[in-house]
Parts: sequence; structure tokens; C-alpha cells
Amino acid sequence: MSDQGDGQAPRKRGRPTREERARRQEEILDAAVGLFVSNGFHAVSLDDVAGSAHVTKRTLYAYFGDKSEIFFAAVARLRRRALEMTGRRCDTPAQLATEIVVALHSDEAIGLHRLMITEAHSFPDLAKRFYDEGPRSYIAALEGLLPEADAGQATALFSLLLGEPHRQRLLGLRPAPTRAQARAQAVAALEALGLEAR
Repeated sequence: MSDQGDGQAPRKRGRPTREERARRQEEILDAAVGLFVSNGFHAVSLDDVAGSAHVTKRTLYAYFGDKSEIFFAAVARLRRRALEMTGRRCDTPAQLATEIVVALHSDEAIGLHRLMITEAHSFPDLAKRFYDEGPRSYIAALEGLLPEADAGQATALFSLLLGEPHRQRLLGLRPAPTRAQARAQAVAALEALGLEAR
């Protein structure tokens, strides 16, 4: 299989640049997430991902490894968007809480969350790792910005950042929030816990 997509310029031979490698990883993750969400984790093969991303299986192994690692690369990408790569400073609980709402209420996050709920019984190890690398990491990040480190309060805050709006997103009853709506939900969650929302 060629590493050239339909209608795309041919990829040059040789070692890709850092930018080309990053772009190709994003393309692979986009293709894999689309397949996982549409067909389920179990039903998607590496051949399917390779075909959809217009790369070889060898490229998948070189960039990620197996199918589980591709899934967790997608989970990590969401985490980076919320915690590390937003382009915004997250110096306060309100700023971080807003980024978490934006990331976890996105179409991609909702799709991965639905997928994990469906597949958790068949893949318990995948479910545990999803929780550790997803929710647990968000809770730890929130705890690090609270006035006093409190795991219970950070967990309660994270729960409020999902809450009923997230359930409605999972059920397809509401669209992803705007940034202003995400900020309002974050502020309301902080205030409900008696925390200052700056």
C-alpha cells in the first residue's frame, strides 16, 4: 500500500521531517478515531486503519505499535489539548476547568467515551487504562491547581465538569458547548464547591 492518499500530493521518499511526522500522526489518529467510533474497537483492524489513513501497516507499527496504542494515542491527544497544548495559560482552576469542559465535551471525546462504555466489558484492561490516562489525569491536574490539594474536592469538581451536560452529549441530545458555555459550566462547578472562580 502506498503512503499517498487519494488526491494528495505524493509523499517524498526518505525520512520525514518532524512536522511531516506530526502531521501524519494526526492523520492516522483522525482516521482511527473515525473508524473506532463508527464500527467499535473490536471490529476495526490495523488494515482498516492503514487503509483509511493511506499508510502502510508498517507505518502504524513504527508510529504507534498495536491497535490499543493507537486508541491511547487518541486519548493522550485529547489530554494534551486540555492540559498542555491549548495555547492558553491554565494558571487557575477556572482556566483549566474550562479547557477540560471544551475537550471532554467535544465530538471526538464523546465518541471515544461512548466507545469505551461499549467495549469496557470485553476489554477490561483497556477500560482501566482509559480511566488512568483520561479521568484520573484530569483529576490530578485539577488537584494541582486547587488552593489546597484535596483529591476528593478535585474528583467532585471533575464530576461537575461532566455532569448532566455530558450525559446529554453522550445521548446526542445537545451539541458541544461554545467556549463561553464551557467557561460558564466551569465557573458554576467551582462556585458549587465554594471555590473562587477567577
